[in-house]
Amino acid sequence: MGYVKRGRLRQKVVQGIFQSPPGVNGRWQETALKLTNRSIFLFWVPLAATWIMMSVEGPFLAAIIARLPDPKFNLAAYGVAFAFAILVESPVIMMMSASTALVENWESYRKLRNFTFTLSAAITGVMLVVLIPAVSEFLLVRLIGLPERVARLTHGSLMILLPWPGVIGYRRFYQGLLIRSGRTRWVAFGTVVRLVTMGTTALLVYRLSSLEGAHVGAVALSAGVTAEAIASRIMTHSSVRELAARSMAGTGSMSYRDITVFYYPLALTSLIGLTVHPMVTFFMGRARFPVESLAVFPVVNSLSFIFRSVGLSFQEATIALLGDGHRHFRELGRFALLLAVVSSLGLALIAFTPMVHIWYEGISGLTPDLSRFTIVPTRILVVLPFLSVLLSYERGILVNGRRTRPITYGTMIEVSGIAILFLSLIKGFDMVGVTAAVTAFVGGRLAANGFLVKPCVEVLRERKQRVGSGE
Repeated sequence: MGYVKRGRLRQKVVQGIFQSPPGVNGRWQETALKLTNRSIFLFWVPLAATWIMMSVEGPFLAAIIARLPDPKFNLAAYGVAFAFAILVESPVIMMMSASTALVENWESYRKLRNFTFTLSAAITGVMLVVLIPAVSEFLLVRLIGLPERVARLTHGSLMILLPWPGVIGYRRFYQGLLIRSGRTRWVAFGTVVRLVTMGTTALLVYRLSSLEGAHVGAVALSAGVTAEAIASRIMTHSSVRELAARSMAGTGSMSYRDITVFYYPLALTSLIGLTVHPMVTFFMGRARFPVESLAVFPVVNSLSFIFRSVGLSFQEATIALLGDGHRHFRELGRFALLLAVVSSLGLALIAFTPMVHIWYEGISGLTPDLSRFTIVPTRILVVLPFLSVLLSYERGILVNGRRTRPITYGTMIEVSGIAILFLSLIKGFDMVGVTAAVTAFVGGRLAANGFLVKPCVEVLRERKQRVGSGE
């Protein structure tokens, strides 16, 4: 009975926000439903579930690789290959937001689909260029300074990950259609398909093949994302048919230039933000204990991501629930504070207790020699989930207020802060690479949070004045 009531309340919240009649300038009218911590939670938790499920992916694959021969070299190579793949895919990360916002009729669907496919093909071409032996040798050996064996394993992993960037763009485009049509649970189901395929593939290859650990991880990742993309396309079949059926009902025309102007700032923000991992990889290759740092960094980062992931989806919840004039910012702020504290406390319960050894040595499968490099970085990262929730809340306020440029500036400040702090720590204090990396992460995020406070306050004041004047 309780489950039914919770389901009805969640449906009430969703319908009140997304299924109300369009208001002025096509914006959705605000629901009269009073926001409480419970109603915010019921709206937010399905969005968080997808991120939480994906956060399991990294630790699982790291645990598989750690149990195969030469874990130190293979974990390092897998981490570098994944960082490169993430950087190449960055231009399509925001395609889900674009699809959700722009696809209103068959014509806009067709044009944004063509735009997505073209962009996906372009980044696949970039991946092919990276795989040219002369280019990969320059990037991996001369630029990053990887040992020859790690560079060889990384190149093989990147070859396996060749479909990854394009498939990500394809998947996120169709996930946007699911969200726009109200089928958000299907997005979570697609993530289940991804995890099941990834896990099954990893275990089968682990048991039945003699592939290197880094290559096992790459095969599992590619298989999982491909399966999720196929599932997303199948699940949008009815949505696409609905668009085709009302192909003459849309008003206005969206050009490819309109799409480019809309999407460019989103892609730029994503690209700037995702340069962090390759940059950190580059610096760790020149710090103390480079191979050990490269090996444990993806494992430490994966644990941190589990607790950071709960805040990533809060940005969309903030955008949807703020209401006219940002009248619900206090309720959302209180929930954000609670969520931030709980997520950081969760990581602290592992970082500052014997659980840290159980996680890294028992669950992740690291050797005691590698595990000793994880303790201090994990404790430093305890504050990061708190800061991540705060950043999502700030960005949600700015997006709702139609001021996205400060978000890009904030990302630039964060990345610059990470680079400056990282270099200072490894050059001036001779800090171990992985410890310098996580310290720089926290410092850069603090700088971004601080920068966004002023524009958020300005947006809140402007919207309050507009509502008060009746505009």
